[in-house]
Amino acid sequence: MIVRPFKSSDWPDVWAIIKPIFHAGETYAFSNISETQAHEFWIQNVSATFVAVDEHDCVLGSYYIKPNQPLLGAHICNAAYVVDENQRGKGVASMMCEHSQEAALKQGFLAMQFNFVVSTNTGAVNLWKKLGFSIIGEIPEAFQSANGYVDAFIMHKKLSVI
Repeated sequence: MIVRPFKSSDWPDVWAIIKPIFHAGETYAFSNISETQAHEFWIQNVSATFVAVDEHDCVLGSYYIKPNQPLLGAHICNAAYVVDENQRGKGVASMMCEHSQEAALKQGFLAMQFNFVVSTNTGAVNLWKKLGFSIIGEIPEAFQSANGYVDAFIMHKKLSVI
């Protein structure tokens, strides 16, 4: 498995991963996002998009990186990750997160911040903690899940050469 820059020909595979995740409404604050809106969000309005692929160049997951805020807050980046449901638990998200930190450093970012990690997404919360992220804030009842309102975390990590 390797992580490489996104190519436009990867979009159908990335969309096939994003669509069920976003439409499930369990981890991202989207539900009925269109393909055009998803492309704009994941590809067009970011600094860079990457994909994790297997030895046959099949897309297993994707992430993007972008400044968390404009101008005076642009030294901290934001990133988001999606993994194909059939590839979960195989280290894809971990590899992408480690890669994203290296990519962020190369782009000149000093820290990475996740603004909205749904508290019930325990797999992600635990992985980000394992990879050195800290919960620096909690937003009560920030996410409307199928089971009611749940909290969201703000997670942060100062970046350094890995």
